[in-house]
Amino acid sequence: MKKYIAIASLSLILSVYGCTKLDQEFYSSVTPDTFFKSEKDIKAALFRPFTHAKWYIGEDRWRLQEYTADNFAVTTKGRHWYNGGENERYHYHKWTADDNWIWGSWRGTLMGVALALDTKNDLSKLDYTKFALTAERQAADLAQLDALIAFFYLRGLDFFGGMPIFESLEQESLPRNTDQELFDHIEKLLKAAIENLPVKKAGDKEEGAIRKAVPAAMLAQLYFNAESYIGKPMFEESRKLAQDIVNNVYGPYQLDTKWNGVHGFKNDASPEMIWSMPSEFKMLEYNWFYADFYHYNTRQFFNQDMGGNNGAHLTPSLKPTGSSYITDFELGSPFEKFDDGDLRKKSYVYEGTDQYTGMFIVGPHKTPEGDVIVGGEEYKDKPLSFVDQVGRFSEVGPGKKYSSINELPSKMSEGEENTGIRLVKVPIPNLANNTLRWGADMPVIRLSEIYFILAESNYRLGDKQQAADLFNAVRKRNFVNDVDPNPVTVANIDMYRILDEWSIEFIGEGRRRSDLIRWKAFTTEKWWDHSPSISAHLNRFPVPNQAIAGNSNLTQNPGY
Repeated sequence: MKKYIAIASLSLILSVYGCTKLDQEFYSSVTPDTFFKSEKDIKAALFRPFTHAKWYIGEDRWRLQEYTADNFAVTTKGRHWYNGGENERYHYHKWTADDNWIWGSWRGTLMGVALALDTKNDLSKLDYTKFALTAERQAADLAQLDALIAFFYLRGLDFFGGMPIFESLEQESLPRNTDQELFDHIEKLLKAAIENLPVKKAGDKEEGAIRKAVPAAMLAQLYFNAESYIGKPMFEESRKLAQDIVNNVYGPYQLDTKWNGVHGFKNDASPEMIWSMPSEFKMLEYNWFYADFYHYNTRQFFNQDMGGNNGAHLTPSLKPTGSSYITDFELGSPFEKFDDGDLRKKSYVYEGTDQYTGMFIVGPHKTPEGDVIVGGEEYKDKPLSFVDQVGRFSEVGPGKKYSSINELPSKMSEGEENTGIRLVKVPIPNLANNTLRWGADMPVIRLSEIYFILAESNYRLGDKQQAADLFNAVRKRNFVNDVDPNPVTVANIDMYRILDEWSIEFIGEGRRRSDLIRWKAFTTEKWWDHSPSISAHLNRFPVPNQAIAGNSNLTQNPGY
């Protein structure tokens, strides 16, 4: 059976970068009835596109969502991280159709569609009864693939707008479909998947398979952001779906009672997890972020053997002088948006036997034994202390570039090795418990997101009290004895409070750009070292020039 993988005609070049990286194999000289010998073979084929999805959710897709928004930055740190101005281009909304993150995301989206279509083509031709499997099982397997295709297209719609809709591997060089056509295609796939998937059973661990609640949640996401995608608000539709999920119409889910239950080493057992990507030490590791976030010497902080590249950090809440940016900008200042009593705001400490506290690296950097960790650049052989500020503090003093802190500029080009607070959303054990490393699965959809979709949909439809109650139902677990010092109320709920709640709960989960766009804030608001980019065309990324070079039927997005 010849596999056309027609998406290669769009310059996906499946045999080069992506396939090598993802250990891609195409069985181009076999047919399904000769290759599939057991249920194990079916599972191997079924979950191959999920491996691509696990890669797809992180790295460049994450960067497009977070480094273009108000919560994260990669500042230039002396001789490090200028990267030809790449990080500044994204922060200042000056990306181009030649930028690699954009090309990788266009290509990765359609590659995911191709892999899922390929598997669907094979499994649809099998006689499942030969493997002692039912027709219902086959329908469920195919429905998982429909949901996965919808997942890739949903992300593609968010990034680029309309994309070519492939329903067969034999199609070549298709033009882009309209935003509405892609929206309708995603909706159709998800509704069909809901019909054919089983529900989660009480007590089941979340191990990556797609069950009925997953396409229901993705359909809620589609409707929730419909105004951004097709210019039509659909908050009534997102509210109904989200309410049904909360009411367990699509399976038994409930909010985790612990703030880190859905992120910890055993999060596959969290009742809140609707869909996750499995991760395990030396198997499908959820680890790509480590090098980006952590200092070269942070291995001593974790008591680990992994070095970092010391790039990414939270955008600053404080000016070099120590005064707050909160009075200057409604957006940004992510660390200070956490209440001081929030259990997550503590510095990360691994407590052994899969227990930990805190979610940030902030302040003096020390080993678990309390020994001082020193720097290797601006603070070579001096104690490291991570600050919620951006500025070249090492250049202040007698005979130096700046005579006082008051003169320090704070912008993307002015970082140092200790610049910015570092997020530890995924817990890291010490070497003594190294079998736990990367044991936390990657959350893709969790029930708290559905609560937030329901809350914001209620707000948009005029029910402020219900919106506040839903936000607070999630917030309370982050405080001792569930006592929230700053709950959402009818009096304080507005666009900015809602955006703050999304930021606090989902910080670092690769969604911030989309939330800002939904509120029409992505191109109109200012935040640290970012002026409004004004033009709404920047709500979409350009179609990469490499894609257009490989398919002349593709048209560019307006404004590029």
